[in-house]
Amino acid sequence: MMTRASGRAGLFLLAAATLLAACGGGGGGGGTPAPSPAPAPVNRAPSADAGPDQAVVGGDLVDLDGSGSSDPDGSISSWSWTVSEGPELELSGADGPRASFTAPSSSNPYEVVLSLTVTDDDGASGIDSITIGVEPLVQAPRVDLAGRVVPSVNQVLDSDTNDPANLYRANDDPADAQPVGNPVTIGGYVNLPGTGADGRSQISGDPEDFFAVSLLEGQSITLLVADYQDADADLYLYDDSGEIVDFSIEFGELEQVSVPADGSYTVNVSAFAGATNYTLAIGSAASVTAAPRPALVPGEVIVRYRGDDRRAEAEARREETRAAEDLAINLGLDPVAGDSGRERLLSLQPAGTGSPRARARQGRAAAKADAIADPARRRDWETRLAVKTLRRDPAVASAAPNYIREPLALPNDEFLDLQWHFTQLRLPTAWDNTTGDPGVVVAVVDTGILSGHPDLAGQLVDGYDFIRDPDVAADGDGIDPDPEETANPTEPEPVAFHGTHVAGTVAARGNNGIGVAGVAYSSRLMPLRALGATSGTSYDVAQAVRYAAGLPNDSGQLPARPADIINLSLGGEGFSQVAQDLYQEVRDAGILLVASAGNEGTDTPSYPAAYDGVIAVAAVDAQREAAGYSNFGPHIDIAAPGGDTSADLTGDGFPDGVLSTGRGGEDFAYTFLQGTSMAAPHVSGMLALMKSINPDLSPADIDRLLQDGELTSELGAGGRDDRFGYGLANASRAVNAALRSTGVAVEEPREVSASARTLNFGSILDSLQVDIAGSGGAVVTGVGSDAPWLSASPEATDADGLGRYRVTVDRAGLDAGVYSARLRVESNANPLLIDVIASVAGATRADLGTVYILLYEPAIDTVVAQTSTRLADGDYDFAIPDVAAGVYQLFAGTDFDNDLLICDPGEACGAFLTVDQPVSIEADGDRDDLVFPIEYQVTIPSVNASANATVTTWSDGPGDDGLPRKQP
Repeated sequence: MMTRASGRAGLFLLAAATLLAACGGGGGGGGTPAPSPAPAPVNRAPSADAGPDQAVVGGDLVDLDGSGSSDPDGSISSWSWTVSEGPELELSGADGPRASFTAPSSSNPYEVVLSLTVTDDDGASGIDSITIGVEPLVQAPRVDLAGRVVPSVNQVLDSDTNDPANLYRANDDPADAQPVGNPVTIGGYVNLPGTGADGRSQISGDPEDFFAVSLLEGQSITLLVADYQDADADLYLYDDSGEIVDFSIEFGELEQVSVPADGSYTVNVSAFAGATNYTLAIGSAASVTAAPRPALVPGEVIVRYRGDDRRAEAEARREETRAAEDLAINLGLDPVAGDSGRERLLSLQPAGTGSPRARARQGRAAAKADAIADPARRRDWETRLAVKTLRRDPAVASAAPNYIREPLALPNDEFLDLQWHFTQLRLPTAWDNTTGDPGVVVAVVDTGILSGHPDLAGQLVDGYDFIRDPDVAADGDGIDPDPEETANPTEPEPVAFHGTHVAGTVAARGNNGIGVAGVAYSSRLMPLRALGATSGTSYDVAQAVRYAAGLPNDSGQLPARPADIINLSLGGEGFSQVAQDLYQEVRDAGILLVASAGNEGTDTPSYPAAYDGVIAVAAVDAQREAAGYSNFGPHIDIAAPGGDTSADLTGDGFPDGVLSTGRGGEDFAYTFLQGTSMAAPHVSGMLALMKSINPDLSPADIDRLLQDGELTSELGAGGRDDRFGYGLANASRAVNAALRSTGVAVEEPREVSASARTLNFGSILDSLQVDIAGSGGAVVTGVGSDAPWLSASPEATDADGLGRYRVTVDRAGLDAGVYSARLRVESNANPLLIDVIASVAGATRADLGTVYILLYEPAIDTVVAQTSTRLADGDYDFAIPDVAAGVYQLFAGTDFDNDLLICDPGEACGAFLTVDQPVSIEADGDRDDLVFPIEYQVTIPSVNASANATVTTWSDGPGDDGLPRKQP
């Protein structure tokens, strides 16, 4: 075969000879024209040959041979072997014709599909693949696995999702509105015809969902659009006469309306573009945003056309500008100001309902125009719709309303009302004395930090990454000076960004108008990375602790100054004298150590919390009850809020997790998580407040104050107990104790406070508890109610009437609906009111529709078995029979959009035991005790943040890619 080089030389010589012949001979015209040069031959792509499929046994060395690949008219210049299906492999020789790998051992047979890409010297490529079937080295015995998945209370599904496995009931019209309770969280799906994944509504569409609900004045309804980057959904609120009394048609994740008066309403989720999952939260009056919908100039929009980009070619600019101007004419938009090359101000021409221009700018939402009776509200609605229509046109670079701007005082942190755990910690009173000090540093030894998070800006001192294993670190190297939190793409479960959440609870920036606040928000954080997304080693943790304490460590570096407090929201079984000696050395240096007690719900010691000299923190829920997951035992020193995402006793429409900084997909986020990992940073932050007042407080001083009850509120029996240690962390008392330690005479204000601002009984609970605390000689003389169906009685109170009260609702004689009332605490101190919500009949019980259970084998990164289940007696029972004995993880989730993924945005998700750190199941025999929770992932954007920030609710939490399920 002629090589390409020799072929090109022959063509060149032929062309030269022809040219010489044509020029020779002189003479005049009339000669025969020279023939045109022959075209160069078209390059032919190489042919890849990955070799025949193979069958091997786990542990075998597998040889790959692609030397049979060829190029018909040249040579192959590069080779690339990659894994296209199956577990991650360490390929040797991946950039050559021959490669090899060791097949991972497993309990189940599996397949690995590898692709070979060859590229020739002209840049063309060819691809072939090979399938390697891998059998277990030893055939494991077969076992049966069973258990149940427990849904979070007051969580239901839209009755016409895209998943054909769900029961179907149309809710596409107000007359067919789906009845729901209050409070409630609804997961659903809407799509325009022809959009979204294959399924029940892909062809015909499901653009509208309507829900009938009894609402109370001031309640918030929040729509969270899961696929907001590709789709758009809006929110409407109809009263019982069919009039739209509020709407939200914004442009991103969040839509929110408020209830103007008590009554019966219809809530409408409406698809504007594309297909999306959504979560609809109906809750208390606590708003998730700091400000109402931005005011605008009715009928005015600001537009910039793509043709206004001066970097584009002139003709292209003209074409795009003409297209955009035609669109503006069709929408009835007149130019008012601005010009080519910059933004333009346009005005909407008045258009009667149903006119062509009105229909053009209202799109499929035009049918709602007649339901908006108020002319000003309709003009506002029409303006926002015009902007949404403009934004989706390819000729428009950007479009926005002409917002009205006013001088404003800096708002409080947006989600402070959702941080119920700060009220429980009695932080507001503590903040009257101190919010921390920049000179007090808390080291967070964890999974790292999202340093670009807007609520951590300016809060960090230099940290370090002590993860030695590059695979665990998922950042391409070992120990390095960058503690940035990194998701490991090989991990099956979504990532919670645990370290960022813990850090935010300690010291997220406060009073900056966005997101949340940390306990000691004026103090600083030292981020130290010692854990990967799910685990780490005690050695790496020890090196991080050494660095934080200013002791010699493997980095060879020391901080500018040691940390004052080290937070360790991590743990595991196994005592180490080496570690005990290190923690004692750190304590002797005057540094406080705080650790989470563990989430196994047992009295088995978890380390480092159980080491001498470490403050062990247990967790309580929103009712100040011991959290079911929290470890207990003689090593427990103190309790703090850890949350319970399976409940919504606060009545805000969101699970009662701890809210802090995190990430959702590609966006910075605020997440609700639960665990003793969340409790520990409350204590670390409280200690930072104390050290801000008295930097000389030693670990021995803190021990004494803790044992004397100066840092806590009493829980359980008097004195120390194995559930709560010395009691529930009380930041107000702790700060006062720090002040007294400096010689300041503290006169505590006479005041009373409650453990909760809102009690949500839902439709099932008949009684809840509330704790009334007091200071400065406060005496409670009684707790009354403004409704005959609500009462409170002392349950465990002292002579001053302080302590625990039992609150009871009596639904006898009440009609179906939702009710609100208030408890009034009578005392010689400040007025104190507690809001109460209760539902009667027809209210919502948890039902998430079809739930898919996936059995995952980590060794081969593969889902090896799947089943599905429906609700029965309040839970989801499941059985996975006849699987090979081995080590597995269990995941559960819904698939409303039928994209064959669970745990992606807008879906409910769960894992055994928790989503953030799934526990591996040693399946060496039959098991029927696999019980774990499932709840919705909730994402709320920060509308005041200059950066893209969202709020995500996970149970110590999932991520965005989801887990693949099989088609039934």
